[in-house]
Amino acid sequence: MILILFSTMNRQILIILLLSVFIALLGIGIIVPVMPDFATRLGASGTSLGLMIAAFSLTRGFFQPIFGSFSDRWGRKGFLITGLFIYGLVGLILPEAGSVANLIVIRSFHGFGSAMIMPVAMAYVSELAPSGKEGRYMGLLNIAIFSGIGGGPILGGFFADLWGMSAAFYAMAALSFLAMGLLIVKMPGMTEKKISPGTGLGIYRAMGRVFASRRTNGILLARMSTMLIMVPTMAFLPLLMHQKFGATGIMIGLIITVRTLINAVLQFPCGRMADRRDKTLLLTMGCLIISFIMVLVPLAADFLQLLLLYGVLGAGEALIWPVLGALASEDGRIYGHGTMMGVFNLAMSSGIFFGSLGAGLVMDFWGLRWSFITIGITVLFLSLAAIAMIRTGSAQGQRDITMQNAA
Repeated sequence: MILILFSTMNRQILIILLLSVFIALLGIGIIVPVMPDFATRLGASGTSLGLMIAAFSLTRGFFQPIFGSFSDRWGRKGFLITGLFIYGLVGLILPEAGSVANLIVIRSFHGFGSAMIMPVAMAYVSELAPSGKEGRYMGLLNIAIFSGIGGGPILGGFFADLWGMSAAFYAMAALSFLAMGLLIVKMPGMTEKKISPGTGLGIYRAMGRVFASRRTNGILLARMSTMLIMVPTMAFLPLLMHQKFGATGIMIGLIITVRTLINAVLQFPCGRMADRRDKTLLLTMGCLIISFIMVLVPLAADFLQLLLLYGVLGAGEALIWPVLGALASEDGRIYGHGTMMGVFNLAMSSGIFFGSLGAGLVMDFWGLRWSFITIGITVLFLSLAAIAMIRTGSAQGQRDITMQNAA
């Protein structure tokens, strides 16, 4: 009876968590197609756009390991609620930003709130995942994330075309507060007293253990390198489409939505493959696909070609995210789920940070087209190096286990 109750409670936690993440990320996705245009109307250059995104990634990246580790000790629900409250505030104050400098400050605050959401949500799911099913559970979380981000842009383009850019920002605020209310009312506190492995070490010693592992460093490098593409493919896409096609907000939103929804639809089957197949092989295939597509994007001649490329890009990403999530979840059992997911998401933020600065600088010096090509080539080389580290690190760990058992 207790096992049935525990299973039911875990199922309730998972459903409420996934629904809240979906609602929150739907709000974030709504502002994706309008933020670059909003910033350029305030006088932002390519470098300024990069700095605006980098500010978000910098604060989020710095605080994610801290909040992730704290959530291992103090419980996760409070961090999620506070982060969603900050998301709502950001949506309310963004339309009032009167300068690029103000946008950078607001986005920094936004990153602070984000640091309380994604690593904590991932740690929740990682704890709930049975051994051998990490890919499927992370696939479910990714479905919520990508469905929200994917559905948001087309809504954002629709709102902006009909009622102006401010409508998109206010919609983000409303959805964030809705997700916050759902967690307050429906999320049980069952796991709040649960202590994850590794929490007694303290944050600095736990981090030292994480970065001492070759396999874990490979996972983090793969996470960072594959996130380099996010700035050109999301933030710079509206600029590219305006230059090539004179695109409307709905067209921009549709491109982003197709890429992200394909990613979401394929998450669960790819998660099952990650649990059953060679993870490094799937990761290699996904990295090759996204690198190749990045180089082809600026060569697209029309809207339909770009739509097709983004669909393939979403399929390539669907191979990557469950694999990396499963690998991180496995290591979370060693270091503590919150700590591992905090560092894992720090790697993600680092990729967005370096990608935003690099893409912005390349755009200013060599043009928008070369920002896509340069990032694509960089992703290819870094991801292949990361995969080699994961393979050799996993092999070394298995040898160590064998030797310990023999002794």
